[in-house]
Amino acid sequence: MARIAAVKFALTSFLLAATIVGSLAQARLRTERPAESTPAVIHVAELPRQGRETYELIRRGGPFPYDKDGGVFGNRERLLPAQKRGYWREYTVTTPGSRDRGGRRIVCGGPTRVPHACYYTADHYASFRMIVE
Repeated sequence: MARIAAVKFALTSFLLAATIVGSLAQARLRTERPAESTPAVIHVAELPRQGRETYELIRRGGPFPYDKDGGVFGNRERLLPAQKRGYWREYTVTTPGSRDRGGRRIVCGGPTRVPHACYYTADHYASFRMIVE
């Protein structure tokens, strides 16, 4: 009888531990990934002046001040909607006082002059906000 009670106790403990670990893992996944259904937005008028200038250059097809502008953005962070390689292109938003390109970018997908969607990041791809007119 004691042996059956010990087996029941061990099995109950294992199931309880598995449930707790599974719940913690799900909670961690929810906090690590943003909700794809509700992306943050920013209106063109809310972009910094340099962002509005870059956005206008994108719409005109250039010319761009940096050689890397218009280059393929790999979306390795997987914060933008999944697309085939080459769909996303990145453009520098000049950062006043920065000695290099800084961390501000606009990333657009689709045709170069009339993109399907553009996103702004002020923190070098850590977060994105969809640009709306």
